Amino acid sequence: MADSAGKISGKASGSLTHDQVWSAIDVLAQRHDMTPSALARKAGLDATTFNKSKRTSADGRLRWPSTESISKILDATGASVDEFLSLVASRAAAPMRRTIPMIGMAQAGSGGFFDDGGFPVGTGWDEVNFPNVPDEHSYALEISGDSMQPVYRDGDTIIVSPAAQIRRGDRVVVKTTEGEVLAKELRRRTARVIELKSLNPEHEDRILNEEQVQWVARIMWSSQ
Repeated sequence: MADSAGKISGKASGSLTHDQVWSAIDVLAQRHDMTPSALARKAGLDATTFNKSKRTSADGRLRWPSTESISKILDATGASVDEFLSLVASRAAAPMRRTIPMIGMAQAGSGGFFDDGGFPVGTGWDEVNFPNVPDEHSYALEISGDSMQPVYRDGDTIIVSPAAQIRRGDRVVVKTTEGEVLAKELRRRTARVIELKSLNPEHEDRILNEEQVQWVARIMWSSQ
């Protein structure tokens, strides 16, 4: 069940598959109302240990969870080895939810998290459960501070779709070429400028030249 490096592997017995083992971890997390990253933290592991991006290597090779990490999540949840193996054997599927990448709004301006089109990239993301997100490139941003009150408050989460069509009146996230990340309402956009209405009436509206804008993405949902 484990190879010489302490990794769960199905090669020796032929009875386990990569998808079965990872699915069992996902189901165990959801049974305890946690994301895989929250489960990892509860077990004292790095929050990204069970992220989707960690399940295959850059060259496409399958990565298996270590026996130590399995032991730690069983201790953290109180689940038995038999319970975990039953999840593996049953090919249990997680409920109709999936994890999407998440970072803090303050982090989003840093380099390495988005490509030039505003799609999430890199490995520094956390994860959050969210149901029925049609855009596979959607991601979550956690709001910090009060600059977007009363619409968004500190600790709220917004779900952003970089592939969604944007229209006047939509709430959007805008990243400038200077690295500033804004959550605003789209008032108007032309070939030259983009006009943004502030969500907090105490903050000024913004008008940006198109050359100042790296990308714009639509906010699809938010927690309150």
